[in-house]
Amino acid sequence: MKRHTQNRLRRWTAVCLAWLVLLSLPACGQTEADKNLLPSKAVSDRVVNLFGPMEKIEPDAENVARTAADLTVAMAEQELGLTVAYSTYTAEDYQDRTYDEVALSRVRSNLDDLYLLNPDTISILGTEGRLADLSGLDSAKNLRDIIRTANTVDGKLVAIPQEVVAYGLFVNMDLFEQYNLELPETPEEFLECCRVFQENGIEIPVGANRWWLETFVFAQAYADLYNGGSTEAEIAALNSGEARYSDYMRPGFQFLQTLIDCGYIDAERAAVSEAIEGERADFLAGKTPIVMAYWGAANAETAYGKTDFEMRVIGFPSSRGQMPVMSMTGFAVGADAEHREDAMLALDVMVSDKALQTYAETNRVISPSKNVKVDCVPALKPLSDRIEEGVYVLGSNAGMHVEQWGNTCLIVRELLNGATVEQCMASFDRLQDQALGQTP
Repeated sequence: MKRHTQNRLRRWTAVCLAWLVLLSLPACGQTEADKNLLPSKAVSDRVVNLFGPMEKIEPDAENVARTAADLTVAMAEQELGLTVAYSTYTAEDYQDRTYDEVALSRVRSNLDDLYLLNPDTISILGTEGRLADLSGLDSAKNLRDIIRTANTVDGKLVAIPQEVVAYGLFVNMDLFEQYNLELPETPEEFLECCRVFQENGIEIPVGANRWWLETFVFAQAYADLYNGGSTEAEIAALNSGEARYSDYMRPGFQFLQTLIDCGYIDAERAAVSEAIEGERADFLAGKTPIVMAYWGAANAETAYGKTDFEMRVIGFPSSRGQMPVMSMTGFAVGADAEHREDAMLALDVMVSDKALQTYAETNRVISPSKNVKVDCVPALKPLSDRIEEGVYVLGSNAGMHVEQWGNTCLIVRELLNGATVEQCMASFDRLQDQALGQTP
């Protein structure tokens, strides 16, 4: 689970985010505090120590995602007259310790003030009471409800992201139109599309990898939980053991098993393929009609931002129609941080509407603020419309006592490698029992 979450964070950093989501964490250890986007100036006596996956960059660096994050840091430095000093994760320095493991250790030891954390780490540290309550920040008033839900632990808002990562199905509209197919809304309609494609000579209709097949599961498992008006009660039942995660997850795993049995995905190939790398070539060549990816991949030419056919990004099939799956990491402040008050002030500026507008416009992403809107490329409009309607599910939620994204990813891999659906459900039961303290 930890290894997966680390890799997801590194890919988001390398491809589309200022941080997550994941190929490598190309940090360089401690960096000088005077390396930032503003013209050189005297270093302030007030310092906020930030721990994250990447170091601060130079103003003319080409990594736009990092530039976006650093612009918000620069705003905080300029407005508050302080300096944000970066400490960064380097895999070589920490050897076999993952980013999450290092982050847990640093927060527990109060080594830094401000941290960029994955959802499972947020949940652990929030439950331990090691993260400050951010609900009193002015910027917190502007957050979407989904952000509060995903980052609230024991009634406290303990983390705030700078963007929300939405996952969807990337489809080749030319092929759908060629075979007179409507875009699928439900699992049954999706299977019918795959059947038609395969009968017309498209051997593998769905390009898959070992990271993101869980998005199908989340869409089906939690469509009602997040959109049925009883989210808090259902999560409370899961956390208490009254409800079982396996009951939620079973339909999605049965759906994946059907995809495998029908040959609509190549399970052996998916089990060893990296995200995008394994399916990109066939999708761009028009050999594969459907792949799954995150929002930013539609903007990046190194992913799917430049196709020779009409591409559209839609939600995953569910009982409630096309369903976006959303995940996020978040900034948190140590509850006992040495410079806690300045860290809170700095974060308040970094996630203010002004800063988030700059961030969202630079990276063309979904903002955590309900007041920040950014135009998306036409291909993303179907996914964007659903999100703006308030229709989506979370793939990560710090308020759930069982970490979602990483665990589900690993259990999906069990399925890809030959485990039965019931064996996969037993894995969820074990995780839930462990969280409830019912097993060693």
